[in-house]
Amino acid sequence: MTRNLQNERGMALAIAIFALVVVGALVAGAFFAGTQEQRVGENQRRVQQSFGVAEAGVGERLRTWNTDSLNRRPIYGATNPSDSVVIGPLTAPGGTGTYGGTTYKVGSSVFLIDVTGQDRASAAGAIAGGGGARQRIGIITRLAPVDFNIHASLTTQGNVSIQGNAQVLGVDQNPTGWTDCTQPLQNQAGVRVDSGTVSTGGNGTVAGTPPVINDPSLTDTSFTNFGGATYNQLAARANIVLSGGVYKTNPTFVGAACDKNDLTNWGDGMTPTSACGGYFPIIHITGNATLNGDQGQGILLVDGNLEVQGSYQFFGIVIIQGELKTSGGGTSEAHFWGGVMAKNANLDTQNLSGKATLNYSSCSILATLLATATPAMMRSRGWVQLY
Repeated sequence: MTRNLQNERGMALAIAIFALVVVGALVAGAFFAGTQEQRVGENQRRVQQSFGVAEAGVGERLRTWNTDSLNRRPIYGATNPSDSVVIGPLTAPGGTGTYGGTTYKVGSSVFLIDVTGQDRASAAGAIAGGGGARQRIGIITRLAPVDFNIHASLTTQGNVSIQGNAQVLGVDQNPTGWTDCTQPLQNQAGVRVDSGTVSTGGNGTVAGTPPVINDPSLTDTSFTNFGGATYNQLAARANIVLSGGVYKTNPTFVGAACDKNDLTNWGDGMTPTSACGGYFPIIHITGNATLNGDQGQGILLVDGNLEVQGSYQFFGIVIIQGELKTSGGGTSEAHFWGGVMAKNANLDTQNLSGKATLNYSSCSILATLLATATPAMMRSRGWVQLY
């Protein structure tokens, strides 16, 4: 038989080219998959960084909470947009990115903090193609007022002398002209004292439920350690710090605005509808003080003794590390609307005389607490990721 031989020259080249094409496709696929994985990883990293920036932004809002501009805003929807405060844009701590958003008041003491964060590269527009990451989170937070454990018009240690026309009234009363007091009235004791005696002379009066209550649990720490804060922590938060002396305080204005830079402007409790009516500062006096006109409101902290003269009126909470003396006069009898705590460090006698009157007022106390309280995170998860 005759064999026919075929010419197979050039097949090796074709096979080699085919193999190169296949290998090239595999390599290209591997590079493509690797590039995609790298991009996904970078995107995830930017997303996590942006989320961290948003969380840091919320933390900064809580850390730098401005009680004056936030706490007394109208509830959401009532007078929008005055119920909200814009955040930023601001640089995150450490320069890791930027954040911005809005704080909304959604209840009498509940707030929604809505913050959007971007990592540094995304915020700078340095991502190819104009891309980048952003994360938006919402945090529900509530005001956490300090629990001063005020259950009387006057809480003190030692003895109390009430002379002249002075009155200490635990009967719950709303301050004159305050129209937003909606909580039920709850009468308290007139004087709450450890084991001291309460004496009256002339037309001096003590009234309440009961008029006098002896509470042996009262100690020095009752006037320095409160539920949620200490005396020193409150003093560190003070809007106004003054040395000991004689002061006359009144609301002051710059045009139509309340002048909060004036250290003798302690708000306007006598005209709550004025521009200073919503200003409840924390006032810290570092020594002995005398007040002889005209009014103030908020939280008053006195490191020494406090003497009140004339018809001075204060609306809110007063914490005195020394003793309290009053000598009433003028046309108004009410020196205090709220609650007074006098430690009476030397265990001398608290002297109330003249037309001095201490009125327990839950409305004044609540308004002061809500105006000066700082926010606290919810015990359970209070945040949600927004899109």
